Amino acid sequence: MLVHVVTHPEVRVEPQVPVPEWGLSEAGRERLRHLLAQPWVPRLGRVVTGTERTAVQTAAALAATVGLPVAVDAGLGGTDRSATGFLPSEEFDAAAEAFFARPEESARGWERAVDAQRRVVAAAGRAVAGADGDVALVCHGGVGTLLLCALLGVPADRRLGQPGHGSVFAYDPVTRRITRPWVRVGPPG
Repeated sequence: MLVHVVTHPEVRVEPQVPVPEWGLSEAGRERLRHLLAQPWVPRLGRVVTGTERTAVQTAAALAATVGLPVAVDAGLGGTDRSATGFLPSEEFDAAAEAFFARPEESARGWERAVDAQRRVVAAAGRAVAGADGDVALVCHGGVGTLLLCALLGVPADRRLGQPGHGSVFAYDPVTRRITRPWVRVGPPG
């Protein structure tokens, strides 16, 4: 069994809409089509996602491809950024840098990285318990990064993040060995 950590593809940014309610953009839907064609998808026995709309949309498409239900676990949800809501790109990047650089502190009122990491690691453990076949964990990039860092036994580090929206890494849940590093799914070339 392998666990495939899948991040949602590109989103349609709508500053007037709460971030957890954003949906996939046209580019995100196109990237999703490439994700569904990945060779590991038919081996899935379970698909688990957080509660945010983009992750749920991605998980629903994966699950439908192989005839599975979608399991929702709030522990896989994105970092709680409700203290700030939408931030313009530069402000978001600065807050994200602080989130990873000082994991024991709250960046601008956000959930602390150490707390988010504990939550995500626990959710990943629940997702693989009793699974029959590979497992897809569908989440946000920061969440995937926190899980990857925990698996590697290193401090939270943004430099270990996804190469872009719609990326996947895989690991063996028994040995915790990374079997495939982050790969961005998309059209060839």
